[in-house]
Amino acid sequence: MPRLPYPTIKLGDDGWWHAYVTVGSKPNGRADQRHVRRKTKDEAVARVDELLAQRRTGAVTKAGRAPTVQAWMEVYLADVAPRRCNPATLYDYRSKCRNWIYPHLGKTRLDKLKPEQLDAMYLAMERQGKASSHALKVHRIMTRALEVALRRGMVARNVAKLIDAPSGRSPKMAFLTAEQAAKVLAAAAGQRNSARWSVALALGLRQGEALGLRWSHVDLEAGYMEIPKQLRRRIYEHGCGGTCGRKRGADCPQRSEGGLQLVDPKGKSERTLPIPAPLVAKLRVHKVRQDEERSAAAEWWHDGDFVFAQNDGRPLDPRQDYQAWRDLLKEAGVPRVRLHDARHTAATLMVAQEVKLEVVQAVLGHTDIRTTQGYAKVVNELTKEATDRMGRLLLGEG
Repeated sequence: MPRLPYPTIKLGDDGWWHAYVTVGSKPNGRADQRHVRRKTKDEAVARVDELLAQRRTGAVTKAGRAPTVQAWMEVYLADVAPRRCNPATLYDYRSKCRNWIYPHLGKTRLDKLKPEQLDAMYLAMERQGKASSHALKVHRIMTRALEVALRRGMVARNVAKLIDAPSGRSPKMAFLTAEQAAKVLAAAAGQRNSARWSVALALGLRQGEALGLRWSHVDLEAGYMEIPKQLRRRIYEHGCGGTCGRKRGADCPQRSEGGLQLVDPKGKSERTLPIPAPLVAKLRVHKVRQDEERSAAAEWWHDGDFVFAQNDGRPLDPRQDYQAWRDLLKEAGVPRVRLHDARHTAATLMVAQEVKLEVVQAVLGHTDIRTTQGYAKVVNELTKEATDRMGRLLLGEG
């Protein structure tokens, strides 16, 4: 193919420098020619060179003025991300955009965004005391949004991939020992919904998975349960575009759908789990007690089929469930850990019992085996600490 001549750059009667660059063909077969108009010749040359470079690589951006970062992110969050993300994740994305992306990058044209601008934003987050994991989440949001923009021809490159991602170091994993977990279950024995904590510590279900569990998913005869959904709270958002004058989305007359909802589990966590025989027995007792509550409530009973419910059948509120966990830890006299650390406890105890990592991964619903391997490292550290203590006890310090 013959090499095309360099486009002619001329000074027009209007005082601007003009050039026409052919970058390819339109869908109708006609030449895709871009008009360059700049105040100085150097600016015109730079733009012509940019278009020619795009033509050589095949990454030609669409004609017209590119949107700003904020304009594109608003489109991305409204039309693209909902196909991949649940409502709670979208709410978190919007929060990070409002607090960080829009103030730092929002007014920049998408095709003019530079890698050093992202570096500056992450540095600002660090100086304001934000965890590196927080900055990593913002980086992942930007990377995905820019990748979609690249595929649609809005930018010539994904600048988020040109820099090192924030480290995203995770906080040290917390969990209960087997003795502490036994104390928790003993303290819960006399409480309503006590089987809720047996499920958490024996199977490592996430909070939403446990609260979204329904009897139709549990086969006590065969000893299996399915985890097809999780209970999550969707935050009410403004449906008026922010024109109603009310601060909270929940108070907006046109508010979006919100409240407690059953949604797909995290990642690829839809799974079927065997129920240990002792837990089957506990769930049988729990069902009998719930049936008694249903009879007592009569017409006031809300039949949502939830395994763990309020005394009128409605699902447990996640905030109240979390408070119940904290109260239970206090009563049991064990260290205060997060509710999600009950999941870490189940995983660590399974690994300590030499359950194969692939089995632990299947029980917990991890997408990546490397997540599961993190528990093996914890167990190895604990084993080394225990042997070191025994060594000091028997052999002394030296």
